[in-house]
Amino acid sequence: MSSLDHPAIAKVAAALAEAGQPAAAAGIRVLPAEVRTAAQAADALGVPVGAIANSLVFRAVTGGEESAVLALTSGAHQADTARLAELTGADEVGKADAGFVRLHTGQPIGGVAPVGHPARLVTVVDEALREHDEVWAAAGHPKSVYPTTLAGLAELTGGLVADLAADRQDGRS
Repeated sequence: MSSLDHPAIAKVAAALAEAGQPAAAAGIRVLPAEVRTAAQAADALGVPVGAIANSLVFRAVTGGEESAVLALTSGAHQADTARLAELTGADEVGKADAGFVRLHTGQPIGGVAPVGHPARLVTVVDEALREHDEVWAAAGHPKSVYPTTLAGLAELTGGLVADLAADRQDGRS
């Protein structure tokens, strides 16, 4: 499959180009096997796991209303859901199931891109990605990735850049 043969990948490529990031769109790679985890993606690309920008969709509840929150986290750690709630003003943030993810992104778990969704998602970008000159994000399918940067992700999504690590060493939870 070429990078644009799959409709979800083509949609992400178009969204990247429309957002003024044609180099990112041109950099989409389709890998030989699915890379549904940061470790799998890092191994396939030969990069540190921290250079993988995991796209994690969470179910947020604010005033009884549900919405989706997209956390673009470093593959080197898990996202702190209490911190996500604090940053987004949600009463509660928790795990989303595959149906919820597909409903809000149009993409499968393991292939969720930062863009190409039916509607723009509230997004928080992990500042830990700053440690890498190049990071890799999913491109709409579990076999697809593209190169970008923390700044590129923040600009693309309008996301807030913040510390999202659940395994902090500074005592915050």
